[in-house]
Amino acid sequence: MAPLALVFLVRERPGGYVLGAELAAAYVVGEVLGAALLGARLRPDRARIHLAGGLAVGAVAFAALGLLPSAPGPVQAVLALLAGAGPAASPGGLRALLTEHVDAGLVAKALSGEAMLTYVTWAVAPAAASALAVGVAAYSPLLLAAALLVASVAGLWALPSGWEADESDRDGASVIRTLVAAWPVYLSGAAAMSLLALTELVLPALLEQRGLTVGWSGPLLAGYSLAAAVGALGYGARTWSFRLSTQSLVLLLGVSACVAAAGLVPALGGIAAALVLAGLLQSGLQVARALGIREVLPQSALAAGYSMMYSVVGAGYALSASLSGAVLSMAAPSTAILIGVLLTLALTLASAAGEGSLGRTRVRVSAEP
Repeated sequence: MAPLALVFLVRERPGGYVLGAELAAAYVVGEVLGAALLGARLRPDRARIHLAGGLAVGAVAFAALGLLPSAPGPVQAVLALLAGAGPAASPGGLRALLTEHVDAGLVAKALSGEAMLTYVTWAVAPAAASALAVGVAAYSPLLLAAALLVASVAGLWALPSGWEADESDRDGASVIRTLVAAWPVYLSGAAAMSLLALTELVLPALLEQRGLTVGWSGPLLAGYSLAAAVGALGYGARTWSFRLSTQSLVLLLGVSACVAAAGLVPALGGIAAALVLAGLLQSGLQVARALGIREVLPQSALAAGYSMMYSVVGAGYALSASLSGAVLSMAAPSTAILIGVLLTLALTLASAAGEGSLGRTRVRVSAEP
């Protein structure tokens, strides 16, 4: 709910919507940088302290934004950057903690449950931020965010303190080299997130182009998120015989087709059906990519790998947002969606080729005496 809360915080000021967009961008940049830089430094023997420190920085930054709503724009931008960067290693660290402390046969189900909670939160959080900002005070969502992060810090002490370390965990250069070698998995994650950004940002303009009420954007996106929650449960409820790279490729192509269909069909019902199906497939794709990280990285690099994925998909979202804005200034929303889907397909093909090469390399290495 943070980007929307930042927009509501400053929208009454002169040029408020522009400033709000800049603050939201600073927050996303903070997430991308924080996940990449802090996630790569996360160590199993001090994971709890590392995560608690980051969450505390985020809590202080959110509280400062809420308590200083009239602060100068540059000060707010720095606080937004810190609010995004501080907690950014937490998704990767907590996912590593989760998969380390469940039985190997339950990892897919655990990641599916995590994805389900994520999508339910994404469905509820924007509505909660809007309701609080309009009904209570413009700064109240940011104070709620600070309170939730404080609770998260306390909650860390109810969890295991970390996971088993080995010597490679202490070699930062080795971790970086290992992470870079897994680039095809990150690229497919960025492609998937670019589709989500495309859907969220172009949908209002698309509805207007079709002569439909723009207010349908909220319910349609909520339906997308709820369908994704259902899809995550469905993915984890059964065992899939295809390789993870094949699953990801098929699901990514399916989501691309659904988003393209949403941009082409004229009727509201058709757009809704395409988005619901896209949500069902998107969550399975998210889980498959998380499992793919486990397949290509050693246990010692998983937390950093999950954080790197978080960083790259954030970059994919930002890239798609920028591209969508540029294309919308020159072409119709339906055209912007199709161009975005073509970009996603290009990233998908590059990722598939890279994963094929990565797979051949693993086979050669395993065959050596």
